[in-house]
Amino acid sequence: MESLLGGNLSLVIFFPLIGIPIIVFLSYLYENSDEAAKIGALVVTLIEFLISLPLFINFEAGSAAMQFVQQVPWIESLGIGYFVGLDGISLFLVLLTTFIMPITLLGSWHSIHKGMREFLIMMLILETALIGTFVALDMILFFIFWEAVLIPMYFIIGIWGTERRIYAAIKFFIYTAFGSALMLIAILYLFFLHIDQFGFASMNVLDFYKLSIPFDGILSPQGLAFLAFFLAFAIKVPMFPLHTWLPDAHVEAPTAGSVILAGVLLKM
Repeated sequence: MESLLGGNLSLVIFFPLIGIPIIVFLSYLYENSDEAAKIGALVVTLIEFLISLPLFINFEAGSAAMQFVQQVPWIESLGIGYFVGLDGISLFLVLLTTFIMPITLLGSWHSIHKGMREFLIMMLILETALIGTFVALDMILFFIFWEAVLIPMYFIIGIWGTERRIYAAIKFFIYTAFGSALMLIAILYLFFLHIDQFGFASMNVLDFYKLSIPFDGILSPQGLAFLAFFLAFAIKVPMFPLHTWLPDAHVEAPTAGSVILAGVLLKM
């Protein structure tokens, strides 16, 4: 209980996934399965918001260090680990996500007419992926969460969207996948550069800060790495002229998808 009241970041990240078996169980337990599943998902997202509040209450605004840090070795030979933490920016993005999600579910209470259980599962997976993206401090962990956002969002648009939903979902997927490929190339470059400069493997974001990367124009190693990250983020934000997936996604997505797109996903 003390850990919960003090703010447990991993619990906040993965708690929405607890709602998945709850939704499945309730949908089989009650005759009105859709209504039971909706109530179950809403309760889970409301609890998720409540357990995220201690992060704000106990956050030390005067400290520049990462807070609520949790680090567990994963693939030690490659320097990959489960490493998460909060700073002042990611704190509010996490709170924004946990605040918007129950509102989004309420807004879609009567607008989803097929596959309600599957829709709610996609929303809960999306919440975990979004929060994980905001707090990951290991580049591979960040990349996994970043990509995990794409999958439920693709299905939310493609299955529960309007008339041109398939076109919008595929366009969203292709744009985002292209940006992700560029990001992965840049991450691998930094990974091998870290081995070359320090003699050991690491995917720790804080270790990457220490790298010395040559810069002699945009075609230099640093310039190309920056360009790869910039294009990946510019597509997701999105920035002109890489924004053309967004109007289709917004128009064709269901209400819940549009709210998440505008309210949270575009902040990534």
